Amino acid sequence: MRRVAVLAGAALLVALSPASAQNRPAPRPAAPAAAPAPVRAEPPSAEAAYAAYQRGQYLTAFRLATERVEAVADPASMVLLAELHAAGIGIPQNEERALGWYRLAADRGDRNAIFALGMLHVEGRAGQTRDPALARPYFEKAAGLGHLAAAYNLGLLALAGQGGERDPALAARWFQQAADLGNADAQYAFAVLLKDGNGIAADLPRAAAYMERAARQDLLEAMIDFAVMLFNGQGIRKDEARAAAFFRKAALRGNPLAMNRYARLLAAGRGTRPDAQKAAQWHMTAHMLGASDAWLQEFVKNMDPVQREAAESGARTWLR
Repeated sequence: MRRVAVLAGAALLVALSPASAQNRPAPRPAAPAAAPAPVRAEPPSAEAAYAAYQRGQYLTAFRLATERVEAVADPASMVLLAELHAAGIGIPQNEERALGWYRLAADRGDRNAIFALGMLHVEGRAGQTRDPALARPYFEKAAGLGHLAAAYNLGLLALAGQGGERDPALAARWFQQAADLGNADAQYAFAVLLKDGNGIAADLPRAAAYMERAARQDLLEAMIDFAVMLFNGQGIRKDEARAAAFFRKAALRGNPLAMNRYARLLAAGRGTRPDAQKAAQWHMTAHMLGASDAWLQEFVKNMDPVQREAAESGARTWLR
């Protein structure tokens, strides 16, 4: 830890008495002026360090986090230093130092650091054995401290049987814990289990509710699956217009499956105003991205050649 020492001194002024005054009582020396108290600068906040990181100012983030750790041993700043060392951004990559910072922060109860130590075992990084079973205790501890991704990962481990027996019921409990705290991936995963009756009793209305929550957080898979549920009226009132809106939103995010689904609705005029050229354009875009659809291929084949050419031009422009 860097220490800044401030040394303050006061000179003593000694007056020499004249010879005639040698028999007089010696004057008492004046008391030295009190040294001013050193002014201590407040350490930078962890928020300032993370803000610099988010702006891409990695050297500034490193400096601010280092200053804060030296001043107050802040675990959140330790995690940031670990991330910078692990990724090698702004500073040379050094996974050994990253591991050290994660461990120091974890010892102080930081849930992000505990989660990161688990991920090192999942990924086999920083010299750690690649084994999901070794990651589980870290995830359980982090999840107990409210870490959403840790709870979600525990659900994935239980569902896949990694690090233990496959246990869909346990997966459902972990997914629900993270889902109820707002994790979109967990909301989607829990909705799928509810829809399929996997590890938990099938419940389409609950599945639709959790799927909608994930879709509203712009999770692509959830947007598409929720649009299908809306279109078919599965666990929720049938609403083709809302279904079309979600398909369109996912298509605009670049998902080829959503492009073809939205193209079908445009071609048939279901949930949206019919528009053959737009339908062909979305399908051609999806096709250029590797997604096929026999019905739409036939639809495009039978189009007016001028419209078809305009649709193809629009698709190429959109991709560019």
